[in-house]
Amino acid sequence: MSLISSTTSSVAAAVTGSSSGSSNDTLASNFTTFLQLLTTQLKNQNPLDPLDTNQFTAQLVQFAQVEQQLKSNTQLETLVSLQQTAQSTQALGFVGHIVAIDGQTSRLANGTAGWSFNSPKPATATVNIINSAGATVFTGTYSLNSGIQNFVWDGRNNSGVLQPDGDYKLSITAKDAAGQNVSVSTEVQGIVDSVDVSKTPPVLSVNNTDYSLDKIKRVVRPTYSSSAQ
Repeated sequence: MSLISSTTSSVAAAVTGSSSGSSNDTLASNFTTFLQLLTTQLKNQNPLDPLDTNQFTAQLVQFAQVEQQLKSNTQLETLVSLQQTAQSTQALGFVGHIVAIDGQTSRLANGTAGWSFNSPKPATATVNIINSAGATVFTGTYSLNSGIQNFVWDGRNNSGVLQPDGDYKLSITAKDAAGQNVSVSTEVQGIVDSVDVSKTPPVLSVNNTDYSLDKIKRVVRPTYSSSAQ
């Protein structure tokens, strides 16, 4: 009886701590041993002193619990696998789309760089775009509505000269109708160039930088260009 109880405890411990393939192997091995000992005990019990009913019932309950836990573990593994597949499928759907990520630096490529503004209320904003050398290459004034708005720069400075591809930082200052400063947050926009589904979770490449799915705030569509004064 003590041997079976010890094995049962070992099975229960394996169930509680199983989180990898090796743990599941140990669990299955202990479970098999438990069944073998229980069967042997029933075959060889003393007819004059049979197994106590309460103890036998307790062992059967533990047997059922372990069996259910094994099934639950298998189902959980299946759910995790399905979730990973769903994440990969979802990530692939972002390829070629423009997405928004928290930040100020965006990459100019093929005459396009994008950001998003999030203003708590209507305001007039001055936008400065700064190149990697720290020089301001474009300045513009725009009216902002409350909420999120998209901003796309056509890559040209105030003289209309197309700037070279590269990383550019956007700085914005805004004031409301009463002349009070308004805090406007910025987000980076970029095209999802590729997805690495070999990683868990999948990784999206945006502006030559890798981001996991949880970093992507939304898919956006340009609404106005910096060329419109």
